[in-house]
Amino acid sequence: MIDAMTYDSLTAQVAPHLPLLAALRETRNVTRAAELLGVPQPTVSRRLAALADALGAPLTVPDGRGIRLTRAAELLAEAAERGLAAVDTGVRLAREEVAPESGHVVLGFLHLLGRSLVPSLLRGHRARYPGVRFTLVQGSRQEMVDRLVGGELDLALLAPLPAAASLATAGLVDEEILLSVPAGHHLAGRASVRVAELADEEFVLLEPGYGVRTLTDELCAAAGFTPRIAFEGQESDTVRGLVAAGLGVALLPRFGPGTPAGVAEVPLEPRPYRTIGLVWRADEPMTPAVTGFRDHVLTTAAER
Repeated sequence: MIDAMTYDSLTAQVAPHLPLLAALRETRNVTRAAELLGVPQPTVSRRLAALADALGAPLTVPDGRGIRLTRAAELLAEAAERGLAAVDTGVRLAREEVAPESGHVVLGFLHLLGRSLVPSLLRGHRARYPGVRFTLVQGSRQEMVDRLVGGELDLALLAPLPAAASLATAGLVDEEILLSVPAGHHLAGRASVRVAELADEEFVLLEPGYGVRTLTDELCAAAGFTPRIAFEGQESDTVRGLVAAGLGVALLPRFGPGTPAGVAEVPLEPRPYRTIGLVWRADEPMTPAVTGFRDHVLTTAAER
């Protein structure tokens, strides 16, 4: 049986090589791992051999032109990635405790929110803390949730809000969902439309994983039909462009400011809404910069 002292010794030997393990897991190639780490390839090979000797088992096997990690190496590499993320958070906490005004925030958000909400929030915060840096990440709702849970994002602006015990949420604004049709469509002049009336229409939809797509599928299912898909896209502006071209109808948030060219927006009856909110990992420490921006977003929403 391996005693605690042996484990401590082995851990001490493995710890300096955490970046190597993470790089190998990402690249599956010794040369590319060396480039990623900025060290010569022979150095990587020597470190890898020393680590295998310490562990008492090989860490890689040849796989085509690259390598494949053994099961033992996969377990170590996965732990290495978690450990590096924790160390990175610790470094940021320590650095920003000294200088919170020069911190860094990684913010994820849906494409549609980049038109006005995100710029407005950033402008207000930067007026007070001009030294805080932001990395902005856009994508589908599911992608943002996954990256937030995985520690790649500090905060995310999403709709609808996810229901997960590991995430904390705060609703900011309720946004109405409207029917978008080509300007010459027979429903364009209506005061309102029931979703059931769209059963025979062709739809232009966002791809699965986007919040508006999920809401569209749910509304259509509640009305007793599955939408007939003409096209799928990744951005609401693209979807609107396809609607304007007469290629289908869509359920989307109101376009603003102004009215989209070639598209008529018609209220649905009953009127559906989605809640846009801020999401972060619950029960995890935040850097001062992240805490400051979160508080700014919540305060701004409360004042509206």
